[in-house]
Amino acid sequence: MACAPAPGPAGGKPPWLRIRLNTGPNYREVHRLIDGLRLHTVCQEARCPNIYECWDDRTATFMILGDICTRRCGFCAVATGRPGAVDPEEPRHVAEAVRHLGLKHAVITSVDRDDLADGGADHFGAVVRAVRGLNPGCDVEILTPDFRGVARPLEAILPAGPAVFSHNIETVPRLYSTARIGSSFERSLDLLRAARAWKGGADRPILKTGVMVGLGETTDELRAVFATLADAGIEILTIGQYLRPTVQHLPVQRYYPPEEFALLRDQALRSGFRHVEAGPLVRSSYHARRHTDAARAAS
Repeated sequence: MACAPAPGPAGGKPPWLRIRLNTGPNYREVHRLIDGLRLHTVCQEARCPNIYECWDDRTATFMILGDICTRRCGFCAVATGRPGAVDPEEPRHVAEAVRHLGLKHAVITSVDRDDLADGGADHFGAVVRAVRGLNPGCDVEILTPDFRGVARPLEAILPAGPAVFSHNIETVPRLYSTARIGSSFERSLDLLRAARAWKGGADRPILKTGVMVGLGETTDELRAVFATLADAGIEILTIGQYLRPTVQHLPVQRYYPPEEFALLRDQALRSGFRHVEAGPLVRSSYHARRHTDAARAAS
């Protein structure tokens, strides 16, 4: 089945990427809560296009370990530089925010912290324990960096009991040298494999990763990545359109139309994932609870 050609980047964003700006009472309440507890969200720092929908639905993805990243990925809007000290009160503040919002599924991510000896692994574990302790009915999903140079970081995180362990592959191996400077496809894959091999028994978390399209990858490269990830035991895959945050970031090579995302979803499902979420505005934490419920139902 052939897909209609997408409008080129020079012509601006295509109509299927238009979003509704909803800054109603729920949006404003979430904004006040985040500010009041001195928290960060990836919704803000990464300029997520779904922030208005998610915050109006009283959900947010909490970004821990500060808002300054030690890497400079070519696609990411999060600021790069020298991070500040880790806030020891952050686990409690995140747990309080989850309770206030009444979340049944909380997503927690972070910047890269190559300046820390453990890459922030201990802090991740502390946040998960705090959220679960104050919100026993809430599933905690974590989206971690690759912990470059850290030996066995998962030993500080997985015993805390996250329901979902996620680490985004982001793109195909060929594009890592420009899109993920300082990272490697094999290191990210090894982290996901380590989570799969963790000896937690029935408490092993569901495994998840995400891929962007529009950076110049080929269909064959995507199929190969899907097969590699499925063979590694990853259960949930998200596929979304790369959107250029600023002119300083990598340009969009092309926009994929919705029907092509449907084809990618079918191809990925045939590779063996339990659940695949694919669409122009899909991000790894967008409708995250739905992803987890679908993966559990398919097990």
